[in-house]
Amino acid sequence: MKIRGLRWWVISLIVAITIINYLDRNTLSIMWQGIVETLGLIDPEGLTEDEFKTQSKELYAYINMFFMVAYGISQMLSGKLYDKIGTRKGFVASVLVWGISDACTSIATGIKSLCGFRAALGLGEAGPWPGATKSNAEWFPTKERAMAQGLFNAGASIGAILSPIIIALLYSICGWKLTFVIVGSLGIIWIIPWLIINKKGPKEHPWITEKERDYIISGQPECKVSNDKGLSWGQLLSNRKSYAVILGRFFLDPIWWMFVTWLPIYLFDVYGFDVKDIGMTAWVPYVGAAVGSLTGGWFSGWLVGKGHSVNFARKISIVLGAAVTLPALIVVAFVSDAMVAVLCMAVILCGYQFSINNIQTLASDLYTGKSVGSLAGLGGAAATVGTIISIFLVPFLTAGSNWLPFFIMGALLVPLSVGCVFLFGGKIEQQVK
Repeated sequence: MKIRGLRWWVISLIVAITIINYLDRNTLSIMWQGIVETLGLIDPEGLTEDEFKTQSKELYAYINMFFMVAYGISQMLSGKLYDKIGTRKGFVASVLVWGISDACTSIATGIKSLCGFRAALGLGEAGPWPGATKSNAEWFPTKERAMAQGLFNAGASIGAILSPIIIALLYSICGWKLTFVIVGSLGIIWIIPWLIINKKGPKEHPWITEKERDYIISGQPECKVSNDKGLSWGQLLSNRKSYAVILGRFFLDPIWWMFVTWLPIYLFDVYGFDVKDIGMTAWVPYVGAAVGSLTGGWFSGWLVGKGHSVNFARKISIVLGAAVTLPALIVVAFVSDAMVAVLCMAVILCGYQFSINNIQTLASDLYTGKSVGSLAGLGGAAATVGTIISIFLVPFLTAGSNWLPFFIMGALLVPLSVGCVFLFGGKIEQQVK
């Protein structure tokens, strides 16, 4: 049996699990108000409304710290793991860990158990990020990789779009405990088609057509490299160009997490939205993110197809995305209408995804084979460190329901990220081992 376009089946499954990943990830933030009340995590007696909101944000940030620390450690280790055991087994390991962890959150009884289950969730959920970068390097020629990365990131955006709607609906019907079980089970079901379709890589897969195999391999710089043992972390860290990925993501990724982590809390804090209101509006910014994911990947691939260098295509795409993100972050800081703010956020995340697709793809532009997942993992770990710092700062920056410093922080991160890509990246091209 031969399947035409098998690489698109593989990336479709990765998109599907990325959607599920975000459903699992957003369960806590969307249902947070109900969980706080049910478990009695905060005693409201003697507290003003502002004091209650501040304590709620601080507690939420504290629990998310455990998720982010585990997520950052896993980003780094998952890159090495996927390089060692391959993307097929790597995705299975990640999905089992996070699916079981999210389902088990249903039995949480307090802060300690919530922290433990969220940490376990973070260990599993980080894997697909270096894993997808590595899989795209295996299954796509260079000119299509940014597009494949864009599809992957669009999966994150679609998951973020769907999660407020689906989770709010499940919460209203089943309550928060059963919602955790249902959402946590989805990834485990996904493993079945993944194992069936992703049998081997493109060189050995029995279902791939000869035409597609030749197309993929002939368009990969890896086919010209005989030594594919992979570089150590030390070797990668000693190369200046690696920091285009590491520091580029350290500064830019927190913008995404600022909204994924805090958007429901922001809507509750500033506009008094309940779970139903959040479910009806919190998906809008991620429509913009999905558009940015697809157009950012397509645009740089289109430039390469037109004869431009990978160096030019990646850099111009990163700059264009930043040129959209930065002014929108400044504007949203001063709007007072909820829907206008949400629409501004859609523009912010559109520009963000336009840029980040191309920054993530730099790992496979600079290295080949078993070094790709490792560098992607280091970049993801750096991104998580930046995100942890921002999560720690948010409750202090937004004291008294003043979110202006929150958006100013985001605006400062954009030029820092772009500057690092240009300062450290130099000419984007394959590094000779």
